[in-house]
Amino acid sequence: MNKLANLWSAKSVAIIGATERVGAMGRLPIEYLLKHGYQGEIFPVNPKGGTILGINAFASISEINMPIDLALIMVPLNAVEAAVSDCASAGVPVVTVMASGFAEADEAGAIAQDRLVSIAKKSGMRLVGPNCIGSVGGAAKLTATFSPVFSSDSTALSAGSLALVSQSGALGYGTYSLGLDRDLPIGVVVTTGNEAEVSAMDIATALSEDKEVTGILIYTEGLTEIAQLREIAAKKPTAILKAGRSQAGAKAAASHTGALATGDRVVDAAIKATGAVRVNNVEELLDAGAVFTTGTKLIGKRVAIITTSGGSGILGTDALEACGLELAELEPKTIAALDEFIPSYGNSTNPVDVTAAVISSPELFEKCMAILVNDRNVEAIIAAFCVLVGDDVERIANALGAAGKVRSLPIVVARTGAQSLAPLAAKKLAQFNIPVYPTPERAARALELLRVVSMPIPKYSRKPLVLTTATPNAGASEVELKNLWESVGVPVPESLVVSKKSEVSAAVLKVGGRAVLKAVIPGLLHKSDAGGVSLDISEDSAPEVFDRLIAIANGGEASVLVERFVPKGIEVLVGITPSPLGRVLTIGVGGVLTEVINDTALRLLPVSSEDVNAMIDETRLVKLFAGVRGAKAADRAAFVELVLRITDATAGWDEGFELDINPVTVLSNGAWVLDSAYVAANK
Repeated sequence: MNKLANLWSAKSVAIIGATERVGAMGRLPIEYLLKHGYQGEIFPVNPKGGTILGINAFASISEINMPIDLALIMVPLNAVEAAVSDCASAGVPVVTVMASGFAEADEAGAIAQDRLVSIAKKSGMRLVGPNCIGSVGGAAKLTATFSPVFSSDSTALSAGSLALVSQSGALGYGTYSLGLDRDLPIGVVVTTGNEAEVSAMDIATALSEDKEVTGILIYTEGLTEIAQLREIAAKKPTAILKAGRSQAGAKAAASHTGALATGDRVVDAAIKATGAVRVNNVEELLDAGAVFTTGTKLIGKRVAIITTSGGSGILGTDALEACGLELAELEPKTIAALDEFIPSYGNSTNPVDVTAAVISSPELFEKCMAILVNDRNVEAIIAAFCVLVGDDVERIANALGAAGKVRSLPIVVARTGAQSLAPLAAKKLAQFNIPVYPTPERAARALELLRVVSMPIPKYSRKPLVLTTATPNAGASEVELKNLWESVGVPVPESLVVSKKSEVSAAVLKVGGRAVLKAVIPGLLHKSDAGGVSLDISEDSAPEVFDRLIAIANGGEASVLVERFVPKGIEVLVGITPSPLGRVLTIGVGGVLTEVINDTALRLLPVSSEDVNAMIDETRLVKLFAGVRGAKAADRAAFVELVLRITDATAGWDEGFELDINPVTVLSNGAWVLDSAYVAANK
C-alpha cells in the first residue's frame, strides 16, 4: 500500500500537541475522531502526559511503542522541526504538519521548511504540508483535521467513492461541505498546503491506486507534474481546477508565438493531453464529480433530451451544441413507439417533450423512458424537468434507475426548480447514481466533462519522419533556417541572396520572373512590420524595390533575399516555444494580423498527426482549409507532414529557443514555408 493512503485509512493516529483546552487546534482532531466513531487507535502526545478527552496521553511519541500510521503535528512553529525528527526516529510512515509560518511567510520560513523535507527524505517518511488543514477518510471514519466543518452536527462523514485533493485547506473543506449539500459521495479529502515534500499529484497518484475510488477532483495553484497527471487520468476520471488564469503576470516574448502561448493556455494544452479535464470553478468541479459517480463513459456525442418543458428542451439543445455534443437522431421505430404515448401537442422527435401530461398520466414518463433508452443512436440522456413535487420524484427516480439497468449509458437530470419543492430529490436520484443539475446548461456541460475523461489518451509511438538537426547559431537568418528546412524535406521556395542592385533583376528572372523581395538585416525578426517585404515583383521593378529595402538598414549591414513568388494560399502560423511544462507547439491563422486575430491551438510536444489535425479543427483553419467561396480545398495532409517534419527536426535543439514560422502558405497541392524567425535561449 502507498504510504500516503494512511491519510484516509490510518488505523492509528498520533496527535502531537494534543490538548484538552476547549477551542484549541490540538483538541479538535481528537474531538472529531471520537464524535464520528473512529475505531482505530488514538495517541495524544503532550509533554504533561495525563489524559486528554478520556484517552491516555504520552509525553513523547517515543513512549508509544506501538505502530503509528499517521502523525498530526500541531505544535507551534518553533517546535515543529523537533516533532518531525521524533516522528522520523519512531518510524512513522507519514506526517501532516499543520503549523504555518514556513515558505509561505518569508525566507527564514523557507529555510526551516527545507530542513523538514531533509529530515523526512533521510528517513523515507512522507511529509504533508506544512500550512495545511489535514485529511479525512469517510470509510475509516478518520478525521485527521481541525477544519470547523466537522464541528457541525449536520456534517455526516460519507464513505463515498469520490476523492477531493486541495492545495488550499479552507477552500478544500468548503468545497467538501458544498458537495455534502448536493449528496455527492465524497469519501476522501486531503489538503496539501505548501507541498514541501508531498504534492497534490502525489496524493492523487495514491488515490488512483485505490480500488474504492471512482473519481478524483483536484484544486491546485501550480502544475508541473504533467506525466504524473497523465498516469492518474489513465486510471481514474480526473477533474482539475487550476487557479491563476490571469495573464497579468505573463511576460512579453520575443516572437509572435511567444506572445500568444501565454502561461494559462499552455496549462490548458498540457491538461488536455493527459486525459484529465480542466474545470473553471468550484461549481464545475463538483459537477464533474457528480457525473463521475455514474460509473459510465461517453465516447460519442449523441444525446437524447426527454423533458416535461418545451423551454427546457430548447435550452438543452442549445447547450449541447455549445458543449460540442449533438442531438441524437432517433431511430424511426423509436419515434413510432413514442407517438403512441405522447400527446399530439408534445414532440416525439428529439428533444422528446412528454409535456405536463405526466401529471395526470404518471406512467407516461416511465413508458417513454423505456423506449428511449433502447435507441442505439442515443449515447447519453438528459432528463429535464422544471418542477418536481411529491410522488413525482419517486416515480421519475425509479424510471431513470430502471433505464440505467437496461443499458449502461450516462443519464443526468436537469431540475430547474426550488430545492424546497422536493428536498429529497437529489438524495433519491443519487441512490441510482443519477446526478442532478439545476439547469440544462449545467447538465450538458457535465456530459462534456464526462466525454473528455472517457476518450482514449493518445499514445506517442510514431517514428520520426526525419532526424533532428543541429541547433542553429544565435541570430540565424531566414536564409539559414530555410536551408535547414530544405535539408529535412520541408518545401521552401527557390531563392537567392543579392547584395548589389545590379544583380537583382537577373535574380528575379532566375526564380521564375515573379518574386518576393525581403530585406536581410541582422536582428530584424518581423520584416513585414518594418516594411521589409515586397510581393510579386517583376525584373523591371526589382531595382527600385532593392533600394527601398536596403535603406531600412540606415547604412548598416544589409542584403536582399529574392525568392520565387508562391501564389496566395491559406496563411498559417507554426511556432515552437519553451514553457515550464515542456516545449509548446502553436498552430493558427497566420499572416501579418496573426496576433490581432489570435486564433490558435496549442499542444505540448511531441505530437502525432492526430494531434495536428485536432489543432486544425480547433481553429478557423478547419473552414479555411475546406475551401471558402468556391476556392479549392487546401492540402491539409501536406501541412500536417510539414509540421511533423519541423517538430522532428527541432526535437534535439538546445532548450529555451523560440521558433516562429509565419507564414506557412498552404495551397491545393502542397504547403510552403515562406518565412522563419529563430531566437536562441538567453544564457
